[in-house]
Amino acid sequence: MKVENQKKVAVDYTLVVDGKIADQSKPGQPLVFICGTGMLLPKFEEAIMGKEPQQEVSFTLEAKDGYGEVNPQMIIDLPRNIFAELEKNDSSMFVVGASIPMATADGQHVVGRILSIESENVKMDFNHPMAGKTLNFTVKVISVEDATEEELSGRGCCGSCTGQDGDCGGCNGGSACGGCH
Repeated sequence: MKVENQKKVAVDYTLVVDGKIADQSKPGQPLVFICGTGMLLPKFEEAIMGKEPQQEVSFTLEAKDGYGEVNPQMIIDLPRNIFAELEKNDSSMFVVGASIPMATADGQHVVGRILSIESENVKMDFNHPMAGKTLNFTVKVISVEDATEEELSGRGCCGSCTGQDGDCGGCNGGSACGGCH
């Protein structure tokens, strides 16, 4: 069976960014997704379309086809006082380079990376960590099978996030993964 939309696909992958391995599937734990449902980067899926189990492909995604270019408007200064609780209770997280989960004024969950800490302000970058990066993937198709109706409806687990009890435990967070639905 070949990779095509609406199929449940399992892949092993390695992502190289700036000459270093940025992410990879763990041995025996492939990334599992339903092709064509928006779980992965569209150009990632396009690169493996038509492949069969045991076939391997290497491809490069430029920033525009991955997580986009760095948007300077997503780098902002926030008043340091909004981090007072974090600074007091978990100072190990209040350091340059740390990623901090936050919420926007309208309740949207975002993650920002601390770029600098000044006396009055904290400079935060809310761009995706891979924004502006060229993504070099090597992907091996492990399996391709028909997706169940539950999986296609979005009520099922994508498979890469199943906990030991068999329940969906949340996406394993791979760089190619868009998360469980």
